[in-house]
Amino acid sequence: MYSMVEYFGDMGQIGQDYGSKNSPTDSSNLDHVTKVIAYHPRYLDHFLNTQKFIMQCDGPLAYDYRNYIAIMAAARHKCTYLVNLYEEIFLANGGDPSWLNGLEHIPAKLRAISDINKILAHRPWLLNKEHIERLTKGQNSWSLSEVVHAIVLLAHYHSLSSFVFSCGLTQELDGASHKIENNNVLTQKTAFNRLNDLYNSQHTEKLPNSDDGKWKSGTRNSAEDVGLLIELIFSCTGNIRPEVSVDALMQRMKRLSEKNDECSETELSNRFKHVEQQAAELPPVVREAPAEVPQQIGRYVDDPCFTYQDFARRGAENIPQTFRIQDYSWDDHGYSLVNRLYNDVGFYLDDKFRAAYNLTYYTIAGRTNVDTSKFRRAIWNYIQCIYGIRHDDYDYGEVNQLLDRSLKMFIKTACCFPERITKMDYDSVLVELQHSEKVHINLMILEARNQAELLYALREVMRYMT
Repeated sequence: MYSMVEYFGDMGQIGQDYGSKNSPTDSSNLDHVTKVIAYHPRYLDHFLNTQKFIMQCDGPLAYDYRNYIAIMAAARHKCTYLVNLYEEIFLANGGDPSWLNGLEHIPAKLRAISDINKILAHRPWLLNKEHIERLTKGQNSWSLSEVVHAIVLLAHYHSLSSFVFSCGLTQELDGASHKIENNNVLTQKTAFNRLNDLYNSQHTEKLPNSDDGKWKSGTRNSAEDVGLLIELIFSCTGNIRPEVSVDALMQRMKRLSEKNDECSETELSNRFKHVEQQAAELPPVVREAPAEVPQQIGRYVDDPCFTYQDFARRGAENIPQTFRIQDYSWDDHGYSLVNRLYNDVGFYLDDKFRAAYNLTYYTIAGRTNVDTSKFRRAIWNYIQCIYGIRHDDYDYGEVNQLLDRSLKMFIKTACCFPERITKMDYDSVLVELQHSEKVHINLMILEARNQAELLYALREVMRYMT
């Protein structure tokens, strides 16, 4: 295996024709979400191969357990599309229909995974080796291989739920133009339009300085006003501030690629902390509290009030320790551990991560011969920063130069509150990019989140074993 730095350091290795052969050409038997992923055929190969391996091939868990865990994982984010899909698959494969009445009707052993499900879905840094130990001890205990198989499934379907929502597919699939049932999202207008309404109703006159994050003199900074003003960052006399243009983004990428300045370890650490704190203060595209969980979803959800909380909230007590990739990485630790406990799954996951990370066509918004590696790496590392993960060799100062605040808001919502995204939000971000390019970004959200969950979980499995 290559190290993460060696292999991922030179990005842009997957070209436009990569994977054009032996890719599924008949999409008639693919579900709607898979057809969207098929914008990127080579990645689709890895995605389908991985999903087939963990759901259909030999493995520690019984098939009815696998399908039900997929339902439980999707239900954490109220993803009715995936819940419905896997209810059908569960029944088609001979699953006990009574299990679909809810968690109270499933075996105690299977229900025991609920705790890990909710933690991985919303606050993976809270997982510890005691959670693993509780599953593997006592009556109805799990083998460690079964635990790892379940963790792989949970991470897969949590992150796939993010993809479904971030592409706006739930609105398309439900055929709703004015209302989306069971998804607790705003419709009629985008969240960004709501910011204009808030601005006009509050008549706010002063905004934070968007470049350095500091308050302009004379601006109130109570906790409530801070949140409001962060939300209104795009508003200026009632209009949304335009995104950074693609041409300006290309210039920034080129400038960063030519820069040879080296930062001290202290400066790199400070820049990470700055971006991490900014991410914690940044609201999702919709701040409203979710409505009551619909019965269709609620029967699969234990503790529905348990949701994402920012990793590095300002003033919070007991802030978790940053997860440093140099201490525990996928390439040096997670890959070998998951392969040892669940034969060969590491190969599939590794290929899928690399395909998503390195995918490029050297184009952006119709421009050709563009090196987008800086932009793609900033997206990947920012996603994992939201989960408290730091890549020690990366200059997080690049994140603020390449990702504008609207994109950061979209990424955070897609990772942490995907059920709040509408198709209109999808249409409102990165408006110059082609649909396939937006799908590409959402695939990175899928895989960076998937890897983040696995890193936290596999680290605790290792601690339990030692």
